[in-house]
Amino acid sequence: DIHGSIAHAQMLQSVGLISDQERQQIQDVLQEIQRDIQQQKFSWSVELEDIHMHIEQALINRLGDIGRKLHTGRSRNDQVSTDLRLWVRDAIDRVDGQLVALQLAFVGRCDRDADVILPAYTHLQRAQPVLAPHYWLAYCEKFERDRGRLADCRKRVNQCPLGAAAVAGTSLPIDRQDVARRLSFDSVAANSMDVSSDRDFVLEAAFVLAMIAEHLATWADEWILWSTVEFGFIRLPQEFCTGSSIMPQKVNPDMLELTRGKTARVIGNLQTLLVLIKALPLAYNRDFQEDKPALFDSFDTVEACLQLAPLVVEGMRLNRSAISERLERGYLDATSLMEYLIRQGVPQRTAHHCVGQLVGLAIERELRLAELSLEDFQRVCPELDSGVYEFLGVENAVRAYLSYGSSAPQEVEKQIARWKDKLSLSIL
Repeated sequence: DIHGSIAHAQMLQSVGLISDQERQQIQDVLQEIQRDIQQQKFSWSVELEDIHMHIEQALINRLGDIGRKLHTGRSRNDQVSTDLRLWVRDAIDRVDGQLVALQLAFVGRCDRDADVILPAYTHLQRAQPVLAPHYWLAYCEKFERDRGRLADCRKRVNQCPLGAAAVAGTSLPIDRQDVARRLSFDSVAANSMDVSSDRDFVLEAAFVLAMIAEHLATWADEWILWSTVEFGFIRLPQEFCTGSSIMPQKVNPDMLELTRGKTARVIGNLQTLLVLIKALPLAYNRDFQEDKPALFDSFDTVEACLQLAPLVVEGMRLNRSAISERLERGYLDATSLMEYLIRQGVPQRTAHHCVGQLVGLAIERELRLAELSLEDFQRVCPELDSGVYEFLGVENAVRAYLSYGSSAPQEVEKQIARWKDKLSLSIL
């Protein structure tokens, strides 16, 4: 509020509505008030209603009529919108930086986990084998889309409403472009009625935060599963887990569970804001006062989760032996076998059916596909020869990938390099 008011005072002086001496006095006292607030020396009163009135009254108490000139050419409506946009803009930049830190944590694991193969899942059933870095970069992609949404949202946040006044503008010769430049806004809102009623940017920010929370919840839930005895893929950092009050052996993934659970708050806040602005007539309505708790809580919640997430990613340990021991279960190489048949000229649907029969036979005999005899293969599909064994087993299946964006080792290496370059630019 003080930042916006100083810019407004400087504009008033530039157009001749206050003198340079008055502008300097207003600016100096506003900075004094800011220091008082920061040092917890400021006096608060419920009668003054909000922060805007507190600051203005303190200015008037110290400067008299000179302080009363500050509100020239503006209303609390455009003042509040300006303050909120400045706050959201800063908050978006903080969250973006936190997302980069989380991406860096995932990319930072890629080289040391490059030799680890994990089962990828669909329908929570084992599907195909992938390199661990392919998993890590999948989350980088999700968070990159979140960063894109934040940047796009920021464009619409970064429009200056100051000078729209209450609803219709002002007859005073103010310079709105001057204020916008001083506050680093990209542009000036073009319609006073629209900007007075606009809280789209609040809802859009809340939506982007909900998407970030959803992605964090997916990651958290996956690693909660992976840390169970049933999966046994990972060990979480002890400092982010707790024990049980009755069961001595328990290591509960509390931080991840809270990350997953707090998603509900962020989604609920978005729903609150959607309902809040429903069918409000133009232009400003006091209902808007209720947008702050939901918006602030969403930012607080997501920022708290993002503060801890990189530490969990960095500190997680892969249980390599447990992963390797059970990696051949689930016939992760079945699709690789089907695609080998396609390369031999077998139509895809026919190849799919043949491999289904072979998997059924392997399940019946409790064997891996690679443990079936050549005669078994040829009874189902005569086109097969001994070369089929070069495509069986998870390591061969991973080596067989070719397409861009796949888990082919050479493709994953390229993607790791791309992400390292991308993130080095992001943190410059």
